[in-house]
Amino acid sequence: MFDVEEIIERLKSLNYEGALAYWVKSEEEEARFYGNLAERARNLGLPESLVETFLRLSRDSRRHSEELAKEFRRTFGREPVTEIPPLEVLPVLEKFERADQVKEVLEAAMESELIAMKAYKLLAEKVGDERLRRLYLKLADVERGHYEALKREYERLGG
Repeated sequence: MFDVEEIIERLKSLNYEGALAYWVKSEEEEARFYGNLAERARNLGLPESLVETFLRLSRDSRRHSEELAKEFRRTFGREPVTEIPPLEVLPVLEKFERADQVKEVLEAAMESELIAMKAYKLLAEKVGDERLRRLYLKLADVERGHYEALKREYERLGG
């Protein structure tokens, strides 16, 4: 597990280029994460609405990553690279082995999205660069949307 405070500190020191590279890689990782959750949910015979929610989040994250990577290459003339782990992805896949764990997994994913949203809002308040502030506010908004999609599914499952 990673230390959220440590990641926030590392993100605070980034310039726009570093923050954009982080977002690209973060969205890539999130796409894989939600794709794996969808596959696991399908294999466990869970409701198709849950599988579709995970697949939609995976597709959204992949699309964001591709768009951001294109912007990064156009602006900086190279591929984005970062060593900072994404705030959004918690290591919950290995805990998702039985169908009765689905609410637990959704709770962990929702908590992860909330932590990321709050962290990005905090970063937006602390940076002086206006482009960076807007970038972090966009990130916060994306994570809020992910949280809301997960929450709707959680409520649909009786949570």
